[in-house]
Amino acid sequence: MKITTENFEKEVLNSGVPVLVDFFATWCGPCKMMSPIVEELAKEMEGKAKVYKVDTDEEQNLAIKYGIMSIPTFIVFKNGEPVSKAVGMRDKEELMKLLNA
Repeated sequence: MKITTENFEKEVLNSGVPVLVDFFATWCGPCKMMSPIVEELAKEMEGKAKVYKVDTDEEQNLAIKYGIMSIPTFIVFKNGEPVSKAVGMRDKEELMKLLNA
């Protein structure tokens, strides 16, 4: 699911489960390579965590708010707060560790 400024608070900050947010851009090669990994993780974590994507070109305010300087950037939110962050390509295991931290 794509997250926008309008639904960020409801879907991410008010979530009852951990949320991994993938900050990406459609033109970003590494982001495209991460997409299948992120989708696979979303399926595996269904019911335990949520996985969302934020297009930094469309949602510049969110990118600025969370200090996104490079993409892809992955931020895990728990109880409405960012708790862990990873920049650049990661394998699925690393993303799982971020979610479970």
